[in-house]
Amino acid sequence: MTTTDGLVTSAVFTSAVTLTPAEPEHFDLAFTATTQPCPWPKAYGGDLVAQAAAAAMRSVTDGKSLHSMHSYFLRPADIGATVRYEVELLRDGRGYSTRQVRAFRNGKPVYVCLANFAAGEPGGSFHAGFEDDVPAPEDLPSSAEYLAGRGGGTMTDASKAYWSGGRSFDMRHVPGPVYLTVEGKQTPHQAVWLRPFDRLRPVDGLSDAQRDQAALAYVCDYTILEPVLRVLGLPWARPGLVTASLDHAMWFHRPGPVDDWLLYVQEAVAADTGRGLGTGRFFTRDRRHLATVAQEGMIRTA
Repeated sequence: MTTTDGLVTSAVFTSAVTLTPAEPEHFDLAFTATTQPCPWPKAYGGDLVAQAAAAAMRSVTDGKSLHSMHSYFLRPADIGATVRYEVELLRDGRGYSTRQVRAFRNGKPVYVCLANFAAGEPGGSFHAGFEDDVPAPEDLPSSAEYLAGRGGGTMTDASKAYWSGGRSFDMRHVPGPVYLTVEGKQTPHQAVWLRPFDRLRPVDGLSDAQRDQAALAYVCDYTILEPVLRVLGLPWARPGLVTASLDHAMWFHRPGPVDDWLLYVQEAVAADTGRGLGTGRFFTRDRRHLATVAQEGMIRTA
């Protein structure tokens, strides 16, 4: 979001995950949230994932932490719409708790997920790493710097402004972005350095650690299909390109702050019959593996 004084902020994200308690109509608890502005016909899918994560986390009061989510996107949600999140308390055990969250708009379900929470216990520790030759974020152009003076395809001034400063996070691609053309080699791999434009604000009803998990759930959807687009040679601004999130899975391995640079290492797994599957892993700058994502999306070309 760009403020009236021209500064970009991370307030789009924190506004998205600020929930209002409501009277439940279907399950045990309910909240409402508002989808945030974007230049596409329908709301950003990461809004729904992060809002559902926030609703599920607000239903767990015994200290357990979110460790996984498994989601389906059923219908598109309107931009600026009030979405109702109904939470079903499926199980509360000593070690684990499970929630189902359904999002409703105009009385119809638009999104559903199962979320699991863990108390945590002693055990061994391991995580995979990433290649050593990834450039530092300071050596890469921001989206705003890359797009300055560029245009073409379906890129409008509104979409350029959104890519540059409307997503709450500064994003820097390795190799270059796939906004206007596929910069770099047409390979099934890419990485994105990302960091909030400014320090994340507190969110009512969430601890800072829960807000940071919601931030990963929010930001992951922006670029998870890009390695698929990259290997297929399809930039975002290609006329006739239409994408949509279909299903999503996310695992949270360990806590970590989201206010510093994170490296989102991504890979295209498969693409065929109008669908593509991408995976991604979030690392801190000191190589702690925070979370893993898998998502399938529709990829349609005219």
